[in-house]
Amino acid sequence: MKEIKAFVKPIRIQKIIEGLTDNGFESMTLSNGEGTGAFKAKGARPSLDFRITDSPVIKIELVCQNEEAQKAIEIILANGKTEEPADGIIYISNIEDAFQIKTGDSLKRFNL
Repeated sequence: MKEIKAFVKPIRIQKIIEGLTDNGFESMTLSNGEGTGAFKAKGARPSLDFRITDSPVIKIELVCQNEEAQKAIEIILANGKTEEPADGIIYISNIEDAFQIKTGDSLKRFNL
């Protein structure tokens, strides 16, 4: 299994979600966040929560089969691009196993 974490611009999130769900990636977690990096977006401002200059980001997290990961990455890349710099970043991690909280069952046996 692979975990995909993508940090994208808020204005692109709807297109990314639609692209993922249209291609069978229906389970994902979305989080609002603030990022900092070499590029400072137009209108970047001091955060109310942190004492840094920030740019708003949305974090998408999803887990999929190894053979599905490349398709998910391609969908995020295709739908996340803008004409502006600093469209975001995607991280890929290996997932050894996952467990349902209610039953304690390993999801590995379900090939999730």
